[in-house]
Amino acid sequence: MNDVLFYSLFAAVAAFVIAAAVCPFFIPFLHRIKFGQNVRDDGPRTHLVKAGTPTMGGIIILFALMASSLFFLRGNQDGLVVLFVTLGFGFVGFLDDYIKVRKKRNEGLSVNQKLLLQVFIVAAYFTSRIMSGDTSTSINFSIFGTVDFWYFYYVIMGLGILYIVNAVNITDGVDGLCGSVTVVYCAAFMIICGLLYQSGLSVLAAATAGGCIGFLIWNFNPAKVFMGDTGSMFLGGIVCGLGIGAGAELVMVIAGAVYIWEALTVLIQTTYYKATGGKRLFRMTPIHHSFEMRGWKETKIVFVFSLIAAVFGTAATLLTVMEM
Repeated sequence: MNDVLFYSLFAAVAAFVIAAAVCPFFIPFLHRIKFGQNVRDDGPRTHLVKAGTPTMGGIIILFALMASSLFFLRGNQDGLVVLFVTLGFGFVGFLDDYIKVRKKRNEGLSVNQKLLLQVFIVAAYFTSRIMSGDTSTSINFSIFGTVDFWYFYYVIMGLGILYIVNAVNITDGVDGLCGSVTVVYCAAFMIICGLLYQSGLSVLAAATAGGCIGFLIWNFNPAKVFMGDTGSMFLGGIVCGLGIGAGAELVMVIAGAVYIWEALTVLIQTTYYKATGGKRLFRMTPIHHSFEMRGWKETKIVFVFSLIAAVFGTAATLLTVMEM
């Protein structure tokens, strides 16, 4: 184990301890201020019992990540830039959650409002990278070589960030699912960034994984708290920041296959529904709800999806090793 990976494990343990210790105090606080979840009317009927469960618990993961990573990053510029975009997406999620709980409805920010804020964050992220001296516009396609997309890189990756951030958000629909899949993804990137000696990004990946594990103690079915859009959107920022920051865009897509699959089923369902005049290809989307409709327990869905994420995360790690 190299020094970067060893150092990152300390960040993971610290974030885990912080998240696990804060949850017992923060969850009752969310109860007192009545920040309860409003359940979707068009979701599985079994989810109706979850109404009122405290939401915005993603603040716990964010706090654990900040407390741990800021200590271990020690001014690492690459890590701080990714942390910046993470906080931006987390803030958008916080606004969305806050509007929902205050107005007691399942709709927060409008689609256009959310998209506008996300585009602004993406633009600010790329601007900060350029200002820090990272002007690379190339994407490594492994055995197919590296392609320089010039200024089109920012358009392609900007759209990719918007897709993946919202895909991670969509994955948060079953107790423990988004957190578990993200632990696997971040574990893979902790190793990948460690092997590439990108200490700041490895620390961020490790701290995120540790914070998620500490949070999952209270988020596994039956969940005592939900991460809300606050958590899922900032995790989406981490997923993108690690992949793009490490210059491993292809690896990011491979390791994030579960997120991409989840969002893709929604796009396919919507397109098919409109094209056929109301017919559905899946019982319900995102796809995890389709498995629920087939009688799968939430714990089984989390296990199977996390296993799939582990397979793709391992493939992404092996691809990185082969290219070293």
